[in-house]
Amino acid sequence: MSLSAPTVKVRRLEKGQRLVAATHNAGKVRELHDLLVPHALGVVSAAELGLPEPEETGTTFQANAELKALAAARGAGLPALADDSGLEVAALDGAPGIYSARWAGPERNFRLAMQWLAEELRERGDWAGQPGPRANFTAVLSLAWPDGTVDSFEGKVYGHLVWPPRGDKGFGYDPMFVADGETLTFGEMEPARKHAISHRARAFALFSSACLGGA
Repeated sequence: MSLSAPTVKVRRLEKGQRLVAATHNAGKVRELHDLLVPHALGVVSAAELGLPEPEETGTTFQANAELKALAAARGAGLPALADDSGLEVAALDGAPGIYSARWAGPERNFRLAMQWLAEELRERGDWAGQPGPRANFTAVLSLAWPDGTVDSFEGKVYGHLVWPPRGDKGFGYDPMFVADGETLTFGEMEPARKHAISHRARAFALFSSACLGGA
């Protein structure tokens, strides 16, 4: 369902329509592209269009997704789909949350971020064995139009953390996250399997139902 409360009916994308993937994160662009290709949409990334990355000043995933989508839609004059997502660790009161990427620093060194996260949990006494601490990934997808219309959709996937990280197929914190009912980390899974169960896929299913009726 839409997180926002639009005053007009949710606008739908049509086959052949150009859509901006409002992110400079290559991993997110790849996942959004894989999800959108079956719907016959022309997908171009914000980076390819030379659009700047807006400062993420929101205090929620939804706020950040919407500001990124709106900036790209207005900058390109096209509908834009933005994602804001992150890892929420129960023992850390939901951190890193919206700061997940920032924990990796300007170089986006997620190996270092994962090591810091594991050390923080151990120092607090919140990692005593396996399975590791409970965590979830959250993703919010926001579709914005150049006139300022925006709708947002949220997906979550729950699981636990593992150490050391395993696999190199995903991105971000994927190598240390195992979804409930699975044995492989997101970093070990083939993309098709991850796309079927991930937080982003769940948000996309809601977005697809609402916005891709003609696509």
